Amino acid sequence: MYKSSSNGEAFTELILEVFRLNGILLEAGNELSYPVGLSSARWQVLGVVEHEPTSVAYVARIMGLTRQSVQQTADALAKDGFITYTENPHHRRSKLMNITAKGRQALDYVQQCQVSWANQIGALHSLEDLKTALRVLQQLRESLERNNTKILEE
Repeated sequence: MYKSSSNGEAFTELILEVFRLNGILLEAGNELSYPVGLSSARWQVLGVVEHEPTSVAYVARIMGLTRQSVQQTADALAKDGFITYTENPHHRRSKLMNITAKGRQALDYVQQCQVSWANQIGALHSLEDLKTALRVLQQLRESLERNNTKILEE
């Protein structure tokens, strides 16, 4: 039988809470973006593409997703007219995604809704608590990034 340390147990509880929070956030994102034909996944990809033409591989890397899942989302966005693909001067087989006017309009709508929603939810908590939670989550992410190869080592 395995025995967790107090810190290990607290970290496990935090992981489970983050999983639950992630589900709720994805659901909220789907609700915010639904009126303009988006989903949380589509919104996330558009949010990266809005800044500059971007490859699927780059979006997958910065979002921590598989290239295949981002490719499926990107293809759906292209089919529905939110992005277009253009040639990539740096890589022959990796096209660049570009946001269209329809995509920009949809993203503007969702971002406006998100600001209002974030202000409402944020008002329920102290600024100090929110900043502390952010700092702790960033520190945990950095720890995991540094130690990701040591998961099964004792």
